[in-house]
Amino acid sequence: MSSNDKRAEAEIATLVVGVTGGIGSGKSAVAQAFGALGIGWIDADQVAREVVMPGEPALAAIVERYGPAILQQDGTLDRRSLRARIFDDETERRWLERETHPRIRQGLLTHLERLRGGGAPYCLLVSPLLIESGQRELVDRILVVDVPQELQISRTLARDGVDRHQVESIIAAQSPREDRLAAADDVIDNGRDRQHLLDQVARLDIQYRQLAHH
Repeated sequence: MSSNDKRAEAEIATLVVGVTGGIGSGKSAVAQAFGALGIGWIDADQVAREVVMPGEPALAAIVERYGPAILQQDGTLDRRSLRARIFDDETERRWLERETHPRIRQGLLTHLERLRGGGAPYCLLVSPLLIESGQRELVDRILVVDVPQELQISRTLARDGVDRHQVESIIAAQSPREDRLAAADDVIDNGRDRQHLLDQVARLDIQYRQLAHH
């Protein structure tokens, strides 16, 4: 980690809760529920999209490796095509991670510093790869959104319009459910109805506000 990164991390005094979970677990729904209680968040997936926008060095590296066919007609990254290339090929996935993860990390630090000035006692860093990518170093607690794997698959199929094999490949590339739960400080069960989710978020909000003031 560079000295600039260390300084930036040291300046983030607000309690940071890392929210993670497998694809289709409902991380965004959890973040929005906290948001309704006045809590800000940064989505690592959004930062990941920012670092591959046209003109960004990561996109140039991707085009150099895969050719211009990896772009859509408007010059933006064809994310579905890229996903199909990397999730069945560990070598390509590791290459992409080396290109993008340091840039994503810097973007997260920038956004977390902005949230720090928002006045809330804590904030969220929402990331599917919180544990795998080393982003856990940026948070004070880990909140895992947990659902059974078959529910992950059915939700993702309905949401993204991809085939089952691709969803299973994505799940296989993420930390196993057992490893996420072992790393968790807190767990939300998102396998039931929305009210059950909101009740859990409300309880955790009280807990995090108390922790932030200690």
